[in-house]
Amino acid sequence: MEFELTASMMCANYGNLEKEVKDLEKAGIDSFHIDIMDGRYVPNFAMSLNDMAYIRSATTLPLDVHLMIEHPNNNIQMFLDHLKKGDTVYIHPEAEYHPSTTLQKIINAGITPGIAINPGTSVETVMEMLVIVKKVLVMSVNPGNAGQMYLPYVGKKINKLLAMQEDMDFSIYWDGACSADKILTYAPKGVKGFVLGTTMLFGKETSYEETIHNIREMRF
Repeated sequence: MEFELTASMMCANYGNLEKEVKDLEKAGIDSFHIDIMDGRYVPNFAMSLNDMAYIRSATTLPLDVHLMIEHPNNNIQMFLDHLKKGDTVYIHPEAEYHPSTTLQKIINAGITPGIAINPGTSVETVMEMLVIVKKVLVMSVNPGNAGQMYLPYVGKKINKLLAMQEDMDFSIYWDGACSADKILTYAPKGVKGFVLGTTMLFGKETSYEETIHNIREMRF
């Protein structure tokens, strides 16, 4: 069974970011997940525009840019200017007055449009946007910090989205507290990709190459 693995770069070692990118590439990661936080939409500051631009210049693999910022429409062009076809930008619908306008700017730039759904956001409130986007990033923890506990009621939300994804033509990605049991459960159901952070990938004794190999060899 095939599924995508993306590295949550806010968890990387910034003492040698270039080495982190190259080691993850060699290990077989599919893309790099870039968490941009403004300290307002979420109670934390994380990666910056410059971090994103550097990683974009250091790899040919896709970037998945997750904008956890208020009113992304105000500054979306700054991010789009550094990205290329095949990259994705996720916005949070609650963070914008008119999220469809922001999504259209992403589409017009040739970038893949996505929305991120918080644990407390119902599927019903984003129904119209599911027709527009190509990717839905389901947050299994409240956004803003790494290392949080999984919120089990999110599984019901994923099951709702799985029942709709074929008709509406979007793919589902898992973000937050991603452990082996979550991949074993949800990859066979149709979740296309998983964001790997401190739960499975970063800060471990095993190398990235060994870790990613072990994940891909899990039995379904």
